[in-house]
Amino acid sequence: MQRLLLVRHAATPATRKASFPADELLDPAGMEQARSLASSMPKVIDRALSSGSARTRQTASVLGLDPEIRPDLAECDFGSWSGRTMQEVAEGDAEAFATWCKDPQSAPHGGECLSDLFARMRTFLQNSSALDGTTVAVTSGGPIKACVAIALDAPIEAFWRIEAAPASITELHAIDGDWRCTRLNWSAA
Repeated sequence: MQRLLLVRHAATPATRKASFPADELLDPAGMEQARSLASSMPKVIDRALSSGSARTRQTASVLGLDPEIRPDLAECDFGSWSGRTMQEVAEGDAEAFATWCKDPQSAPHGGECLSDLFARMRTFLQNSSALDGTTVAVTSGGPIKACVAIALDAPIEAFWRIEAAPASITELHAIDGDWRCTRLNWSAA
C-alpha cells in the first residue's frame, strides 16, 4: 500500500491576500505554522518530494525533509495573473475570469488550464500508486485539490468545492492502484 501525505505549504503574503501565487517565501506566521506541523510528520518516511517553488521548499525544510524536487508537483501556472489578487483579476477582466472558473479547458491568462493540471496530477498519482510505504509531497493548493477530486473520481468541477488550507495534510492511500482519501485538511492548529 502507498500512503501519500500531500502537505500544502505554509502561509505566504499571497496566501493571506488571496492572490494568485508568485514565487515567494513564507511569512513569519507561515514559518510558525510549518514549525507546528513538523511534530506531526510521521517517524518513517520512505520518500520526500516537493515542487520547486520557494514556499514549498522552505516548508519542506522546516518540516525536516530533504525532498526530491518534482516539477509535476508545481502549482497551476497562472500566467499573467500571478501576483494579482482574485478580486483584481475578477474586476479587471471579469469575462476571462468567469470563463476560466467554468471552462476547464480555458487559460485566458496565458498559463495552464485546469484540465492540464488534472492530467499532470493524474499521471503523478498513477506513478505513485505502484510505490510502497509513505511518501510526503509538499506542494500547493491546486495540485492537492486535483488529487482529491481524482481520488474520489469526482468531476473536474469538484475542484472548486475542495479546500486545501495552508500547512495542512491531506492523506491518500493507494490499494491495488485505487486511491482512497483518508484524511483531508488536517493541521496541527
